[in-house]
Amino acid sequence: MKIIPLHDAAFGGDGAAASGRAAASTEDQALLDAYSRAVIDVVDRVGPAVVGLTVRAGQSRAGTGSGVVVAPDGLILTNSHVAGVGGIPGSTSRIVVTTADGQHLTARLVGDDPDTDLALIRIVEPVTLPAAPLGDSKRLKRGQLVIAIGNPLGFESTVTTGVVSALGRSLRSRTGRLIDDVIQTDAALNPGNSGGPLVSSHGEVVGVNTAVIMGAQGICFAVAANTASFVLGELVRHGRVRRAFIGIAAQQTAIPRRLRHAAGIIQECAVMIGTIEPDSAAARARLKVGDILLALDGMTIAGADDLVRALTGDKIGRAAALDVLRGTERLTISLLPEERKRAKGSPLAASMENKR
Repeated sequence: MKIIPLHDAAFGGDGAAASGRAAASTEDQALLDAYSRAVIDVVDRVGPAVVGLTVRAGQSRAGTGSGVVVAPDGLILTNSHVAGVGGIPGSTSRIVVTTADGQHLTARLVGDDPDTDLALIRIVEPVTLPAAPLGDSKRLKRGQLVIAIGNPLGFESTVTTGVVSALGRSLRSRTGRLIDDVIQTDAALNPGNSGGPLVSSHGEVVGVNTAVIMGAQGICFAVAANTASFVLGELVRHGRVRRAFIGIAAQQTAIPRRLRHAAGIIQECAVMIGTIEPDSAAARARLKVGDILLALDGMTIAGADDLVRALTGDKIGRAAALDVLRGTERLTISLLPEERKRAKGSPLAASMENKR
């Protein structure tokens, strides 16, 4: 019987496959390690600026949540539905702040804005606390890694991760109005984490976590940082947000190249009107659903937050020029913004309208 030796190549094939699997496993492990390091780094930098909030009315607890320190002297950004539960100026309620290192401090309400579910509080005691920077939420991309950090009930910061699922969503606030430019993410929002920051991998606060739809596979929402930055400035200066109002709901939209060419514009993004309220400034100016808003009084409108920022209190009762793209025709329409009335709303509804 002739013995046929097994060729070394026969083993070489299996060896190469095994080597390939080992290399792939090593690469996967390296990716996971890099992911973990990125999350850990962000938590180490931003976590100390995340605080727990407890609103007390007398001896009872009226509400709890989280917040993020945005200035070292104790200025904290959180949700209106957290701080506004019992933190109305002049009331007998008080806000207790629990820092990441275990301090228990007292805070007062600077102002709240139920229309965006945001509120600003300030610690009464003289303090110097770690603060987190607000980033530019307009630079966010779908699929980008984000990290939700909270401080529920004063426990050590809780951390969840996910990706940006969608941008430019709308969420109905306690006042019944829609909060525009909301970030949708699958980073789980634990109970008590409302008001905590949504953070990018660069360690910047890109949103303020505001709501979760429990029956929708953990879909969570955060008010964009650009909106939060605007509201923060208004509350610091005035204690409230005095806004002009034209009576539309709008969403960010990309202007197709062919449409830009036909209209002779170079602007790539703007906002599109989704709905128009009856008897509003927009209705009286005969704006139409589907109109694309390019600029207001010469200020480019590239996103919903730009429109919110443009409709400041000084626009109220003063004629404003709105640059509009209707089909391929560019129009300039004059309208008279009114003051947005602060309505007493129903409890926060975690409902969402897709404006695309």
